[in-house]
Parts: sequence; structure tokens; C-alpha cells
Amino acid sequence: MAPTLAVSFNDSSEIIDFVLKKGNGVKGLSEMGLDSLPEQYIQPLEERMCDTITMSQEFVPLIDISKWDDPGVAEAICEAAEKWGFFQIINHGVPIEVLENVKEATHLFFGLSAEEKRKYLKEFSPSNNVRFGTSFSPEAEKALEWKDYLSLLYVSEDEASALWPSVCRDQVLEYMKRSEIVVRKLLDVLMKNLNVTEIDETKESLLMGSKRINLNYYPICPNPELTVGVGRHSDVSTLTVLLQDDIGGLYVRGNNDSWIHVPPVNGSIVINVGDALQIMSNGRYKSIEHRVIANGSNTRISVPIFINPGPSEKISPFPEVLASGEKAVYKEVLYSDYVKHFFQKAHDGKTTIEFAEI
Repeated sequence: MAPTLAVSFNDSSEIIDFVLKKGNGVKGLSEMGLDSLPEQYIQPLEERMCDTITMSQEFVPLIDISKWDDPGVAEAICEAAEKWGFFQIINHGVPIEVLENVKEATHLFFGLSAEEKRKYLKEFSPSNNVRFGTSFSPEAEKALEWKDYLSLLYVSEDEASALWPSVCRDQVLEYMKRSEIVVRKLLDVLMKNLNVTEIDETKESLLMGSKRINLNYYPICPNPELTVGVGRHSDVSTLTVLLQDDIGGLYVRGNNDSWIHVPPVNGSIVINVGDALQIMSNGRYKSIEHRVIANGSNTRISVPIFINPGPSEKISPFPEVLASGEKAVYKEVLYSDYVKHFFQKAHDGKTTIEFAEI
């Protein structure tokens, strides 16, 4: 029997128009009073977090990085990047009020009227670098994801000041500035473990030539077991720096196709390895599949910063990694081509990495 809505639409195109084109997003759907999930959001069985999915009791590493000079800290970071691809950090130096401010700013943006948010839709936004949207890649998806987002590509502080929504601009910029200090330290540790002793200007552009921050909003869902907040995927970044609220719902793939919950830890930041770093490390560091479930009782937000190579950079295994005679398992690819390939299809696990495999 087809799902029904408390407030009915005549056909599928009206839902798409309401959510995608009028700027209401899934937040607008959620606030209408749904009896059940619209069919456009019902995922295939294999994509749902159903009872047949194995939940692991393992935990991703939680690393106290307050003592950067401690060799044990560097060892823990590198081991986590190699074995897990995901870890949480505490005592990282980003003030708790900065974290709380950016979470509050996320709620403020999504609390704006649909008319205000619509100004940042692709068709109306003052810049391609500022984008309000929903799901992941609606044109390519058979089933939509239960998520709205604001995506902000950082070019300069002047551009951000001029074009980013004022309701969240200052808080996001402050969070980016503070977190960049942590990112540089993390990359320094990870590179030294690969015998890359110095991050010069060329290496910096390869590792972090571009930065994008997303404000993600997952509203209450009437049938969370039938859909996803975000489907299975690995990030295309070098590193992703994720701030999540206290609701939970992020899962990473463990051994034997199990899924491991990444529980919110007050004051922590989640770090995960992206495909670009997997390629540049020749597979030493692993990007890991992850997903977000929908929630039937609470709204969830998250704020990832994607630390990416510059779009014009060509990425391949570092010469320092191959110096000992190790065979390259990835070819050289233009990073912008890699990203384009990622966004041309729906989320589909780690299949994007095949684009760079030899």
C-alpha cells in the first residue's frame, strides 16, 4: 500500500517541487505532519539499517591530543588512520563555545523561512560557492536522502563576508579558523609517518588547497527505518573534520560487514580519512564507508569541514611512499575529475575509488 501524507500532494512532481524547487527541503515536509514517508524517500532494502544488519560493539578510537609532543599521540593518530580511517579527538584546542556557536548557527540558518533559504538554491544563489540543497544528488538518485544542507566553499574571508548567510557566517568562519590549526597538526603527523618530512607550498595545495564546510540538517522522520539520512559512501577529501550534536546516528563500516556507531562525545571532533589521502598514501591510510540513519524522534545536525586538494591538482601516491620500491596501486588523476565522478551518481559505498585504481 502506498504511503499517504497528512497533507496530500497530487503527484510525485508536486513533492519534488515543494522540497527541491521551493526551498522547503525535507524540513518543510517534516513540519507538515506526515502520516508516513513519501515514496520518493523509501530506500531499497539493501540500503536500510534494518534488523538484519550486524551492529558491532567496537568503538572507533578516542584520542586525547592535548600533548602533541608525546610520541604516543602521533602513534595513536597514525594507527587510527591506517586501521580505522575514523577517530575522535578531544582536548584539541578548539574552544567549546566555538563548537556550540556553530551548532547554534546551524539551527538558526535552518530556522529561516523557506523564502530566505530559497535565496541560496542553485538557481538563485549569489555564488556557486554558496548552495542550499537537499539529499545528495537528487538528479542521480532513485531514492532521496532525508537531509537538507547548506554548502559553503571557502575562497576568502572577503567573499565569505559578502556572500555567506549572515545568520551563520561569523560562527562558521571562526570555527574554520580554529579547526585549521588542528588540521595542520594532524597532517604534519600523518605525513611524517609517510616519510614526507615537510609540507611545502606544493604539498599544502595537494593536501588542503580547498576547503568546504557543510551545515547538515536531519529533521524528524515519520518512518526512519525506511530511509537514510546519508547513504553509504566514503568522502573524497583528504581529511574530513566533523562536528556532530548529541543525537547520534553516524555509523562506519567495521569488519565482516558490521556497522559501528560513532557516539557523540561532548567537546570532541570526529576525523576521517578521505579518498584523496588514501590515494596519496598509496592505501596506507584508509577512507572508510560511513552512513547516517534517519531519526523518528529528534532532529540532528552535523557540521563537516572537507579538507580537499585544490581542484586543479593531480593526485597520486607520494614519491616518498614509493621510494622503497613499493608499487603504486593508484594512477594519477585530476582531482576535479575525481570529484565530478563522485557527484555524478548516487551514494554507492566506496565505488568512487575505483576511478583511480590501476
